[in-house]
Order: sequence, then C-alpha cells, then structure tokens
Amino acid sequence: DAHADTTFRIQPSVEEALAEGRPVVALESTIITHGMPYPQNIRMANEVEEIVRVNGSVPATVGIIEGKVHIGLREEELKFLATRKDCVKVSRRDLPYVLSQGLSGGSTVSGTMIAAHHAGISVFVTGGIGGVHRDGENTMDVSADLTELGRTPVAVICAGVKSILDVGRTLEYLVSEALIKFTDLYFRRL
Repeated sequence: DAHADTTFRIQPSVEEALAEGRPVVALESTIITHGMPYPQNIRMANEVEEIVRVNGSVPATVGIIEGKVHIGLREEELKFLATRKDCVKVSRRDLPYVLSQGLSGGSTVSGTMIAAHHAGISVFVTGGIGGVHRDGENTMDVSADLTELGRTPVAVICAGVKSILDVGRTLEYLVSEALIKFTDLYFRRL
C-alpha cells in the first residue's frame, strides 16, 4: 500500500535492525510532549534510549511529526516534539485526524502499539499504562490502552497501571477483557 509508506516513516537504523533480525524496542513519546517540561523531557528520552542500547537493542521512539508517524526519532525530531506547545496526545482514535490535518504529537501507549505493530516491532516499553479513571464507573472514562492490549499483538513491558488511576477497577477491566477473549476463542474452536 503506497499510502502507508508515506504515512509511516521508519528511521534507517530501526529498519536495518528489523531486516537483520536484531532486537528493537518501541518507546512512546507522550511523556516527552505532555509528561515532563523541557529540557527534562529530552534528557529523559535520551537516557531511556541509551538504556535500551546498553542492553543490546535498538530504540524506536514513536512520534507524529507534521502528519507522519515516525518510528525511531532522530535527535532533532526528539527536540521538535520536546519543545512544541501545540502537540497533541495521539491515541488510536486520534491517529486519522492528526495524520489528515498534518499535526504533530506524542504517541500514547495505544498509538505506539499500532505503529510498532505496523513496523514489525514486537516489544514496547513504557513506564505505566492508562486504565480506568477514578469514578470511571460513572464517567466511563477508560483509557484506550486497555482495549489496545487485547487488539494489537505487541508485548507491553511496564511497571503497571498509572497510580493516579483506579488500579482495582483497571484490574477488573483487564480480567473481564481476558475472559471475553478466552471465551470467544474457546467457542470458535467448538
């Protein structure tokens, strides 16, 4: 698909590592665009990428720059995302709009999973995933990260759900999703 080639830009070092079968680790960029102020955000991004390198893998930080999904960011692209005030958080639901409007943003867990899967990256590392927000039983405020975990075949390595969320209800949600998926798979086999 020619359009996908123009929408997704894989950094040459990431593309080379994938072609050679070397380990590649996807990283999100919302922490850069929304989680920390400049210049701490870019220092943290560089430190995390270095940790990945020291441990024998190639880092592939995912970010959206002017309507293109970049898988693996060069230093100037990291700085672009780290210093812009108009970046948006890009989740699954936001991707079509952000890409069609030529916007820039930080990829959330779900957005990063989609990009990683598209590029053939099977492992993604992040600090914490989104979940059910406090009072979520009334607001129905549930992160797209949770449904993405069951939808996109990328291993997500993290410390758990972010502690500002309702951890108990998030675990309930994940168990429910797992049971639904298991039941669906079981009955398909019958």
